[in-house]
Amino acid sequence: MIARRAILAGLGSLPLARAAAAAEMPSAGKRAWAAELPVIRMGLLGGENDADRLARVDGYKKLMETIFGVPVKLMVAADYSGVIQAFAAKQVDIAYNSPAAYAQSWIQSDGDVRPLTVTQEQDGSTSYFSVLYTRADSGIASLADMKGRSLAWADPNSASGYLIPRAEFRSMGIDPESGKYFGRTGFAGGHEQTVIAVMNKQYDAGVTWTSGVGDPAVGYTRGMLRMMTDKKMLDMKDMRIVWKSRPILNGPLTVRKSAPLAFQEDMLAFHLALPQAYPDIYRSVDMGNGKGWVAVKHEDFQPFIDMLKQEAADRRKR
Repeated sequence: MIARRAILAGLGSLPLARAAAAAEMPSAGKRAWAAELPVIRMGLLGGENDADRLARVDGYKKLMETIFGVPVKLMVAADYSGVIQAFAAKQVDIAYNSPAAYAQSWIQSDGDVRPLTVTQEQDGSTSYFSVLYTRADSGIASLADMKGRSLAWADPNSASGYLIPRAEFRSMGIDPESGKYFGRTGFAGGHEQTVIAVMNKQYDAGVTWTSGVGDPAVGYTRGMLRMMTDKKMLDMKDMRIVWKSRPILNGPLTVRKSAPLAFQEDMLAFHLALPQAYPDIYRSVDMGNGKGWVAVKHEDFQPFIDMLKQEAADRRKR
């Protein structure tokens, strides 16, 4: 228990007093690295329906093609594991990851991933939250009210949608396994699908991610609730949030470490400049209204690697 609490405490304790410095968008033109990387293979993490995912990144994809003079091929993953496995197989060059998916990618690829940036929220923080939500008419007003009720997880490789709430519940003395505290648990197929399942009364509650910043009536500034509210798929009046996690470091934009170093540096420069140079594209890609992107290092995500290793050790003991 002490080890788990120490890991959880580190998830939001970040050496990220790094301001989102002004950066210039790289000049347009084909790069020398294109000889080795003639196509940029971009992974799209699961959790949202395919049509909306593709529409959301269309302008981003086209801008990257214009700036670097090479095509961008999108790899639409059904779930988080699709991108994780693609990094391990060297089938993807760049992707946005959750913090836990980055850690799993690092483990499965033997360190062949590099984090570039994370979102800086409107309040200057670089973290988000896992929240447990239910329908407003469910009669559930607290975590204690969830005893014997059904809970939907989003994805087994999602920090906010599974790993963090599961670990925090255990640190509180709640066994999250089916039948021990919650009457039933299951995976609903992604963050968006989980919200839909709860609102359709297939589960009593679910977990997802949110910035926790801004107006809760519109789903805060960023996160799945904000995205679904903006798309008119959800009215926050119909939902109640009954639990919130500790802060979690935002997930990183990740590149394949064995890709040409010049490519990695171009991707870093491109993304640091994007929020100010093309704010509409930035907001679409960043899933809400963040302040910008700031650089990160692998060491910032060590707590997530430690958490996954502890999870694996716990499974071996059971």
